[in-house]
Amino acid sequence: MSNLVRPHGGGELKPLLLEGDALTAELNRAADLPQVKLSSRETGDLIMMGIGGFTPLEGFMNKADWQGVCDTMTMENGLFWPIPITLSTDSETAEGLEGKDVALVNEETGEIMGTMTVESTYTIDKAHECNSVYKTTDEEHPGVQMVMAQGDVNLAGPVKVLSTGGFKEEYGDQFMTPAETRAYFDSKGWTTVAAFQTRNPMHRSHEYLAKIALEIGDGVLIHSLLGKLKPGDIPADVRSNAIGTLIENYFVDDTVVQAGYPLDMRYAGPREALIHALFRQNYGCSHQIVGRDHAGVGDYYGPFDAHDIFDQIPKDALETQPLKIDWTFWCDKCDGMASMKTCPHEAKDRMLLSGTKLRHALSEGEEVSEKFSRPEVLKILREYYASIKDEDKVEIKLSGHSAK
Repeated sequence: MSNLVRPHGGGELKPLLLEGDALTAELNRAADLPQVKLSSRETGDLIMMGIGGFTPLEGFMNKADWQGVCDTMTMENGLFWPIPITLSTDSETAEGLEGKDVALVNEETGEIMGTMTVESTYTIDKAHECNSVYKTTDEEHPGVQMVMAQGDVNLAGPVKVLSTGGFKEEYGDQFMTPAETRAYFDSKGWTTVAAFQTRNPMHRSHEYLAKIALEIGDGVLIHSLLGKLKPGDIPADVRSNAIGTLIENYFVDDTVVQAGYPLDMRYAGPREALIHALFRQNYGCSHQIVGRDHAGVGDYYGPFDAHDIFDQIPKDALETQPLKIDWTFWCDKCDGMASMKTCPHEAKDRMLLSGTKLRHALSEGEEVSEKFSRPEVLKILREYYASIKDEDKVEIKLSGHSAK
């Protein structure tokens, strides 16, 4: 009997990935079906449905679900859900698909990822989705860019998932399904597990957040995004190596597990903090660490908007609860890591840490203090930046509150 939080919706995990004879048969059937291409974001969403990360979804959302999620973060059946999970295509492809089965194909690799029964087709107001989810229609925002680049017609219906898109082959044991993380936590006897969300290598502030969670719980899941990022972010394999090195050198054995999940980053700030907590509930985490500017980009969100949004949803919306932590930094007078709640000193004594600042310094070949990041981690990151050709370098811009 597990003592972990229940999957979202209160039932059992609902993985939609077929296996064995059922998989073989559906792959054979899919070869003769009309094809709908999936973007990278849609592919990640489908894989999450496959492994049970988006329990209890059974497919891509219909128009009533889309409208409810945008307006009230609630699906038509009353289920809490903060970001639409939709599939789009062009008008020509969508013509006549209602009531038919289609094969879902990764547009980049050509792999058949799943099949879908198209129950309905519909159009949306893309600007409304952007304003609801991202709080902006500014097309400089990478999440807004994703929505505006969608096809003109959305397809809704249940899916069967036929592949995990090579993530297991590329990342091995680090690519853990919700069933696998739950089994791991149960094997350790953990009941309180905090998830740490990251798309960056961990600097000293991140390390501090994870160790705060360890002081009050049984373990920490360092959960890295393995899907697509924006230009200038550090690739998943480099990040994973840096995090693994940090865990090996600076954490007690058997208190931290590093794993990855297959989604693309949406950069939706507060709403993305909610969906992060939602699928971490499926992974078995009782808490999610929410620090400064969680899942933000640029200056589109306030540094603690992701704290506030958890107070604006119904108390029973999620079982996984936020572990809200204030600004963290190195303080010279404290001679260590501290937060606004623990450090009485002035701003001039503090070194504020952020992933953006770290990437900017490394990309410019600047010196980085070991107060900012551990030397073993810096060595890995310097080697990565040294390997980038000049023509492939991306300018790292520092925003007002140096997000991320």
